[in-house]
Amino acid sequence: MKLIYQQMLSFFAVIITVVVVLGFAFIRTTKTMIYQNSWQQLQQYAASIEKEAIRYNTQTHQVVGFNQQFLNDGTVILRDQHIHFSVYDAKKRVVHPNSMGVSSGTPDGSIYEPRISASDWKKLKQNKTITQSPHVTFRSRRHDRPVNTPALRTIDVLVPLFYKHGNVKTFVGAISIGSFEQTLQANEQQIEKNLFIALLVSGMAALLLSYILARYSVRRINRLRHATHSVANGDFDIQVDSSHKDEIDDLADDFNGMVSSLKASNEEIRRQEKRRREFMADAAHEMRTPLTTINGILEGLAYDAIPEEDKAHSIELMQNETRRLIRLVNENLDYEKIRTGQIALNKTNFDGAEVLHNLVEQLTKKADAAKDRFKLTVPDELPVWADYDRFVQVLFNIMQNAIQFSQDNVIEVSATRSDHAAVIAVRDHGIGMTPDQVKNIWERYYKADPSRKNTKYGESGLGLAISHQLVQQHGGSIQVDSAENEGTCFTVTFPDEGHDQPIVED
Repeated sequence: MKLIYQQMLSFFAVIITVVVVLGFAFIRTTKTMIYQNSWQQLQQYAASIEKEAIRYNTQTHQVVGFNQQFLNDGTVILRDQHIHFSVYDAKKRVVHPNSMGVSSGTPDGSIYEPRISASDWKKLKQNKTITQSPHVTFRSRRHDRPVNTPALRTIDVLVPLFYKHGNVKTFVGAISIGSFEQTLQANEQQIEKNLFIALLVSGMAALLLSYILARYSVRRINRLRHATHSVANGDFDIQVDSSHKDEIDDLADDFNGMVSSLKASNEEIRRQEKRRREFMADAAHEMRTPLTTINGILEGLAYDAIPEEDKAHSIELMQNETRRLIRLVNENLDYEKIRTGQIALNKTNFDGAEVLHNLVEQLTKKADAAKDRFKLTVPDELPVWADYDRFVQVLFNIMQNAIQFSQDNVIEVSATRSDHAAVIAVRDHGIGMTPDQVKNIWERYYKADPSRKNTKYGESGLGLAISHQLVQQHGGSIQVDSAENEGTCFTVTFPDEGHDQPIVED
């Protein structure tokens, strides 16, 4: 079953259930009110009869009987309203109607003569009014038997009759007055008929309202479904409107967030795929050059094409190229071990200032070749908590990178202490980088200046990638500030013991 029909059925069932429950409650309440009003009306008639029905002696102040003429007249008047009554004396004898009195007016001449139980008579003597639910109150004039037909069932009120003289009340009898149940049922049926019509109208309105509500909800869900199909077809620019009103809008917000995340992931996948292809090309290029050199020398030696005096130099060249290949492979393996956390860092406390002095001394020859010079600004002591060898490897790579991309400039190396960390900055004034280049410098084999792939210090392009992973393994950070043709500054932070930051994968 489609969702719109499920929604319609749910809404319709709820509305109809409420209407039916309210309808039955209304019928029950209305029926009770009809009976209550009928009993009250009968009591009022009984009170009117009581005032004129009792005959008493004004001198002796004694009840001498009942006014039969008034009772007969009253019977005729009330009979047209389908109301019947009987009068009893103090000894529970029926004084009205009687065989000589006025007929009750029923089709078969039945007489209204309700039965009063002993318990009810006792209550009447205690001046209590009694209401009775529908029951048989007519008897056949010919057979003296109750007539049990629905048309002659009545609801009755038993009202005690008292004669009051001064502070003395004398019980003189009772009045039983009733109205046909059929009259009340006619009113009930009319109300039920009207309610049934209202139920039909409400059902049609409920059906229409259910369709509108269901269509509104399903239309919003369909928007999400169509948007999902678009995303499945590769459209990551789609967004679903949200009013932030209910759970469906919350779902739309989550969907929009998911699409944005998928878009970013898709772009990152494309970027990584591009870097993968570049990586494969760069790795092949880096290996092809030394292999070509070695193969050429070996062919020269095999065909005795290399003069005897150049053989020693050729062998030395092959050794250098072989070492370059070994270094390239080792750096790749080292990078993967660092990236996957397979290396164990042996952290110790040492003086970083001494390490920086040693590195500057080691790299001075390379800096001179590039007509660069180092400017070192460090405190007398620089406490560092790190793996000594890896610390040296990180700064060596960064300082060598500064030499590679700077010509005839000053390379500034400075170090300070911040809150719970050692901070080392290496700034050059070379070619600098664009924002896109800065974004990719941590990738393997990436070089900001492709023309320098084969320079003396270009190496493999793995140095910065390894340095970045090592700093993360230390729980530190490495930041790059660069502007094209203005230079680059690498800032490395090594936190103290107990202040490592979580490793964040790029």
